[in-house]
Amino acid sequence: MRHALLAATTAVVVGGCAIAPAPTRVDAGPLPPPGSGTLRQNEITIELTSGALRIKVTPLEESVIRTTAPDTYRMLSGLAGRFTPDAIRRTGSPSPTLFVVSFYSDDPDVSFVPEEIQLIAEGRRLRSDAILPVTTTWGKRRLAQRETETAVYAFASSVDLDSDLTVVYGLVESRQWQTILPKVQAERAKARARGKG
Repeated sequence: MRHALLAATTAVVVGGCAIAPAPTRVDAGPLPPPGSGTLRQNEITIELTSGALRIKVTPLEESVIRTTAPDTYRMLSGLAGRFTPDAIRRTGSPSPTLFVVSFYSDDPDVSFVPEEIQLIAEGRRLRSDAILPVTTTWGKRRLAQRETETAVYAFASSVDLDSDLTVVYGLVESRQWQTILPKVQAERAKARARGKG
């Protein structure tokens, strides 16, 4: 009886926060084999616009990138593999959560603040524990016209990408993941079936 009451209470509290309890996840099961997905990178990418800045945030978690097409998977997996050792060292976490973040502008000489990127996941506001530059000029914190600056953001805390996720930059936020997640979950199931075939 006590366990039943605890489970019911947990479901109500979690439901009030709009976070699905683990037993009712839509997509449970093993990951599909690499290269069996069909999604493009932009289909798993959260986008924000802040003034002249355009920002793209893409998860590098296997549970997400295995839903992408083979060439996209190779690129994103390679990026994750390249930066994971440094992310582990810098965050002190054995399994940090990684995102690749890009800043772009059509305008000349636009500044950006890397530390302004934050996540809101499972009711927690998270700042990155390490920012690992991909482009060599990242440290300038400025964009030339039509230039892209890219880095990998590492979070020591685990981020559940099968739940709601909000990306924040300054006063701008995007809840686009709510639209992306069902596509990822559906493609994961299809890719798993293709892998078995």
